[in-house]
Amino acid sequence: MSIFDGKRLTNETFKLDIDRMRCGWYTDKYFTNITIDCGNIEVEMQWFTRRAGKVLVVGVDKALTMLRHCTGYFDGNTFIDTSDQLEVSAVHDGCVVTSDGNPLHVQPVIRVRGRYRDFAILETPTLGILTRASRVATNVYNTLVAARGKPMLFFPARFDLHEVQAADGYAYQTAVQRYNMDHASTLGRFVSTDAQGDWWGGAGGGTVAHAAIASFLGDTSEALLAFAQVLPVSVPRIALVDFNNDSVSDSVGVCKAMFEQFRYYTEIFQPEEAERYRLYGVRLDTSGSLRDVSVQPLGDATLDLGVNPRLVFLVRQSLDSAWETWDLPDKWLKPAHDFCQEVKIVASGGFSPEKITRFEKLSVPVDIYGVGSALFENHGPIRYRLYCGCCPY
Repeated sequence: MSIFDGKRLTNETFKLDIDRMRCGWYTDKYFTNITIDCGNIEVEMQWFTRRAGKVLVVGVDKALTMLRHCTGYFDGNTFIDTSDQLEVSAVHDGCVVTSDGNPLHVQPVIRVRGRYRDFAILETPTLGILTRASRVATNVYNTLVAARGKPMLFFPARFDLHEVQAADGYAYQTAVQRYNMDHASTLGRFVSTDAQGDWWGGAGGGTVAHAAIASFLGDTSEALLAFAQVLPVSVPRIALVDFNNDSVSDSVGVCKAMFEQFRYYTEIFQPEEAERYRLYGVRLDTSGSLRDVSVQPLGDATLDLGVNPRLVFLVRQSLDSAWETWDLPDKWLKPAHDFCQEVKIVASGGFSPEKITRFEKLSVPVDIYGVGSALFENHGPIRYRLYCGCCPY
């Protein structure tokens, strides 16, 4: 599976479309043409990244699975499997390779020796999975470094085809594992769809959608109370508080509504039911084209838009002091104080390593970052290439 367990994933995980891959369905036509007849020449092929700097390698196991099941040739309508005639060496997913951009200094992640025409058609799909998965993994890793050890929610599913979710989620979890290993950390893995966890046994998680709040006529507190009443306690109660573009008021309102239910069930000796109403966090997701009413205009108007540092500070301050305005008996003052201060802030909407770095330099009190489309960015870019040379071995 990776450098973390020394195991390889197989086609039980990937479920390749073997028949069509063998026929070149996923291959650039100039490679399928090679199978017409280029003799029995044997070559050594090397897969390597072209990006200068460090790349977190992911996608090797799937590329090897393609070689294992799709190397060979057709004799009439019968496919003759010659994968056992290849000499293959490869790194594990989770390795890091470094390049100075000089093609003479590359670090191959896969080497294959064998008859070229038997696996020429696999150049396109093997390069594709390595490029895609390594790009996502490297972007996730760099984002985690920028966040300085804070958890990151993996939110890119809505920005691409659903067919890529499993590979993307695997790349994300590999990056988290690599970060934990490099930084002696214990970050968890948080994906938003079940498909993203398919290759490693994870499951999607989430909170309340904007559409759900709309279904409660914009009442964020009522929407979360309904959510808390129905969903298992294992699902963190995180309120989405930007629906009305008033994150401070909605954060405080949700916190109060949840605490009232928490207190009620505690006082009637139903602690398990009370736990349903423990507010884990509030999520700020203000559109980058809007200014939250909590943020008064100052100077450059663009700095007031979206989820910005001032908005986060305002929400944190309001949550921390919310309990002071509640009419409570003395015995509930300390629990109320703790309830409010334990609420975490999740920031999402347009976050990238650059934006997160800026927030962290300002010590903005974000506890968790939600990151989406930035994880598909191809700065650099990350691309894999092949070296193919005659191999007189």
